[in-house]
Amino acid sequence: MQIPGVVAIVNKHVTNRVQGLWAGLIPPWAVVLHTGRTSGRAYRTPVVGFHTPEGFAIPVLYGPRTQWVKNLIAANGGEIRRAGRRHELVDPRVVPAEEITASGVAGRYTRAGTWTLVATIGPRI
Repeated sequence: MQIPGVVAIVNKHVTNRVQGLWAGLIPPWAVVLHTGRTSGRAYRTPVVGFHTPEGFAIPVLYGPRTQWVKNLIAANGGEIRRAGRRHELVDPRVVPAEEITASGVAGRYTRAGTWTLVATIGPRI
């Protein structure tokens, strides 16, 4: 098994569970709440995300075929918990990272990978 594959498995089963305890409270960490495409199961995935002129941007470090990304796109949205507040994520889409127009730390981080998920922030839940 390749090292990136091992890291992804450890992150999914260990790191994400620990980070999920506090990620929705401490920006730039956030928790994406989404529903499985076939299972209908509710999932919580810790991410790093930023408010941008496009709405909200989350670097997709494992690529656009990541399960949480596919779940959000299939459902045309989900929720995000950041700084203790929950908001709808509306119209999620994956764009090339170089299209992100945010500046500062948000811009550098969201352009660090190849792809970024952007979505509109909906009403507070």
